[in-house]
Amino acid sequence: MSNVMPQVPCKDWCSVKYPRRLVEKSVFQFKHITQHPKVYFEMPEIIYKTDLDNVDWTEMKTTLRQDAFDNGRSPEQLKVSFENSYAACVAYVHNRIVGTARVLSDGVCNAYLVDVWTLSAYRRQGIATTMIQKLLHRLKGQHIYLFTDDVPELYTKLGFVEQPIGMGQVIGTWLENET
Repeated sequence: MSNVMPQVPCKDWCSVKYPRRLVEKSVFQFKHITQHPKVYFEMPEIIYKTDLDNVDWTEMKTTLRQDAFDNGRSPEQLKVSFENSYAACVAYVHNRIVGTARVLSDGVCNAYLVDVWTLSAYRRQGIATTMIQKLLHRLKGQHIYLFTDDVPELYTKLGFVEQPIGMGQVIGTWLENET
C-alpha cells in the first residue's frame, strides 16, 4: 500500500464565488494541502442592463422555472410586469439571464422592491447587491419596502431594516387578469 495520499483537484467553487477576477486553483490532498503550480483563469463578465430592450422573456420564464423561482407568470406576464415597473435590472453572463430585480414606485415617496433573483450557480457573487444598488440609486427620498424571508442579511447589508407589520390580499384568482 502506498503512503502517497490521493490528490483531488479543488471543485470549481472558485468560479462561482469570485466573478470577474483571476482566480487561483490549488490541488488538495485528503490530510493536508499541497500547493502545486498555479492555474489562472478569467471569470466571465457580468453585464447589467436597466433597459428591457431585447430581453428574451421565454428564456427568463424557462430559467426561473428551472431555478425554482417561478411564480406562475407566463413570458407575456413577465414582460408586462417588468415593463410596468418604475425601474428594472437584468444581469447577464454570456447573454444568458442570471439575475433580475425590479422596483415599483410612485416616483415621489413610496417604492416596492420585487423579483430579486440570482441564478443559483451565480449566488453570493454580488450580483443581487449590484442590481439592487442600481435600482436604489433611482429612488432618492423614497421609502422602499420589500417582503422576503430569503437571505434577509443581504438586505440588512444594504441598509434595510425589519418592519414586522405587513398585510396583503389577492383580488380574485392569482394571475387571472387581462394580461
